[in-house]
Amino acid sequence: MSATSAPNALDHVRPVFRRILLQGAVLALALAVVGGAVGFAVAAGPGLVGGLVGAVMSVVFLGLTAASVLVALRVSKGQMISGAFFGIVMGTWLLKFVLFIVILVLLKDRDWVNAPVMAVAIIVGVVGSLVIDVASVARARVPIDVPLPGDDRRRGPARDLDEPGGDTGSGAS
Repeated sequence: MSATSAPNALDHVRPVFRRILLQGAVLALALAVVGGAVGFAVAAGPGLVGGLVGAVMSVVFLGLTAASVLVALRVSKGQMISGAFFGIVMGTWLLKFVLFIVILVLLKDRDWVNAPVMAVAIIVGVVGSLVIDVASVARARVPIDVPLPGDDRRRGPARDLDEPGGDTGSGAS
């Protein structure tokens, strides 16, 4: 194997998903406080519980998504184009879907939880997590000019391939 190994997405993606998890925790805390307070103002105790349950569900599902990508990257050794990566991420998505349905069925018609407040809290949490995901990925500094296996050219910011004296890959200077 050459000195240049396959690019490892784990090194570049891990900080992005850690940021997503941290910001998701802040969102969940804010949603629990605001959702719980608004829920209590609207529907007393059941509204408070609905707001808190919605906040918890939002953070759990956001966390499962980010954690599944981190675990999948670790298992697939940083290679995002692998069966292990897609299997873990899609398996987690399926688990979240089933878990969401089960939770909604279990909480259906319960007197101690206000369903509309819970639904609004979940929707706010989902929209908030999407904003966090988009903002985090948009601000990420993930390099795209990474040498690939078998690529003898050493690319980087110090050398421009189009400039005189830059490596053209032909072996001639």
